[in-house]
Amino acid sequence: MRKLLFACVTLISVTAISPSAHAIGCLSGAAAGALAGHYAGHGFLGMLGGCVAGHEWHKHQVTQQGLQNTTTYDAQRKAADPNYKSPWAQQQ
Repeated sequence: MRKLLFACVTLISVTAISPSAHAIGCLSGAAAGALAGHYAGHGFLGMLGGCVAGHEWHKHQVTQQGLQNTTTYDAQRKAADPNYKSPWAQQQ
């Protein structure tokens, strides 16, 4: 129990010190990984793995949302101006 408390305090301290860290996926992934790791006997390793996986999943979701936003923007601009050329489209 003491190790888990130390790990949580360390994780929170690191995310608080680093302002550029996007800790949304890391904290939720670490919580799930620590719980799964606790039952497997490796709580700290589960927490680290969950943090990495959660962070990567959050980045993936943000990227997908950005792509959806650019697609919507392009569709609206093409409807308003038929000569519009998307800056995100591949140049040929």
